[in-house]
Amino acid sequence: MKPSIAAKLNQLSNRLGEIDRLLGAENVTADMDRYRKLTREHAELGPVVELYRRYQDSEGDLKTAQEMVNDPAMREFAETEVAETRARLEGFEAELQKLLLPRDPNDERNIFIEVRAGTGGDESALFAAELFRMYARYAERKRWQVEIISESASDLGGYREVIARIIGQGAYSKLKFESGGHRVQRVPVTETQGRVHTSACTVAVMPEADAATEIVLNPAEMRIDTFRASGAGGQHVNKTDSAIRITHLPTGLVVECQDDRSQHKNKARALAVLAARLKDKQTREQQSKEAATRKSLIGSGDRSERIRTYNFPQGRVTDHRINLTLYKIAQIVDGDIDDLVDALAAEHQAELLAQLAEEQGVQ
Repeated sequence: MKPSIAAKLNQLSNRLGEIDRLLGAENVTADMDRYRKLTREHAELGPVVELYRRYQDSEGDLKTAQEMVNDPAMREFAETEVAETRARLEGFEAELQKLLLPRDPNDERNIFIEVRAGTGGDESALFAAELFRMYARYAERKRWQVEIISESASDLGGYREVIARIIGQGAYSKLKFESGGHRVQRVPVTETQGRVHTSACTVAVMPEADAATEIVLNPAEMRIDTFRASGAGGQHVNKTDSAIRITHLPTGLVVECQDDRSQHKNKARALAVLAARLKDKQTREQQSKEAATRKSLIGSGDRSERIRTYNFPQGRVTDHRINLTLYKIAQIVDGDIDDLVDALAAEHQAELLAQLAEEQGVQ
């Protein structure tokens, strides 16, 4: 094991011992915010330190086995033990390296997901509805809650735009690589000649911002308009000015919400979406700077970048970032996207490991 990794692991072991002492104090629950932070940190460090202790135990076993090799009566057994222990140490070291990779602080957060129709007219809007259903079905499989914030329906039952909040532990960690351009190739229902058309949609996945601590929304920088809701929703919705439109003047970002009868609830939802968009904008600006020096699955922040193609005549889905093609399009559009999600996460982890190795090589 490299000295830099061992030093980091010893530091984490010491920190876990310190947290154990702090959590054992009589007045630990007097400050609940601090108590929650300590328990969260303890939960994160525990598995790493436990694995490191197993690694250290195996190092002791290796030393004992190596000493036994000199005994003719024990040599065969000892050599087998040395080989098995070394293999076990290699496995522990690889796993420890993964556990030491920098964690995305947003991974456990709820998300806002926005799906917008692009080129392709009615067919694009229908595809947007299918994409949204795919994510909603995936959320159901994970037992997450889906809450529609805003929707703009097309004439044929698709979506020109739909925004939803997905509430569930790890939602961002699973879906953060879905942002980008999604393309569909198929014969549209509106096509009379049987020709295959290509349409596109954009998806944006944003972690829910903690508005109180991360994004400060200055009322002086916002214009808030109320208007009468349109579309479905019943007579009450259409007869009151319950819809909200918030314009963030410095950035020009506009958020509308009209799905609830309560103006207060619509405003709260719109503010939450605006905070998430502002946080996302800051993150993408940072990523665009980093993209110049390293490859990233999250990309440079350019949402027009095509990331995936859904080819219905051939029954395939291709993710262009990792050159992965799966011939199970029916299952995927029904929400079975674990193969895509897991492959993207694995590629990202490999990228981080390569970066870590490069940094260690420089040291």
